[in-house]
Amino acid sequence: MNLFITGIGTNVGKTVVSAILTEALQADYWKPIQSGTIEGKDSETVTSLISNSKTVIHPETYLLKQPLSPHFAAKLDGVTIEMEKLQLPTICNHLIIEGAGGLLVPINKNEYVIDVAKKIDCEIVLVISSYLGCINHTLLSIEYLKRNNFKIYALVFNGEFDLEVKQSILDYTLNPIIIDIPTLNTLSKQLISEISMEVKNQITL
Repeated sequence: MNLFITGIGTNVGKTVVSAILTEALQADYWKPIQSGTIEGKDSETVTSLISNSKTVIHPETYLLKQPLSPHFAAKLDGVTIEMEKLQLPTICNHLIIEGAGGLLVPINKNEYVIDVAKKIDCEIVLVISSYLGCINHTLLSIEYLKRNNFKIYALVFNGEFDLEVKQSILDYTLNPIIIDIPTLNTLSKQLISEISMEVKNQITL
């Protein structure tokens, strides 16, 4: 199974969720488009957080220096992101694919991050964090996915949520898997391992 990790916006916890799911499934991990390499790579973060020996971290197709929208970062680097070059790694394992930013972050003049998931036929894991406006951003994201025939595999509630906020989101969904991740003030292999064991019991493949 290929799971595409996206979010309702930027900095909602996609990389940590990717690490947790990678560890839970002992899956491979791939971040096809990485911007902001001057601040580090998400693949390095995932590598530092997982404990299993089965996971393979696959190299990025595009590495862009500035922490900006991929299309803008690519322009500054003098390159154009081409969908045809985003080739799914050949593997015999589950694959966690991490997107960049939210669904409709542009990767070039005509295509968006979520189009990568369509190209490689992935089910969607939507990461949600709690902030003023998160209901609107979540429901818009879900509506876009539904209208464009994406299969939502799971919703991840990352951090603490007011029950009313969470229920407003759940009332709009079509019974995907619900994964709850506690607020994590520090990160470690041990903590990710413990959470991944709990998450493994919540997911089915």
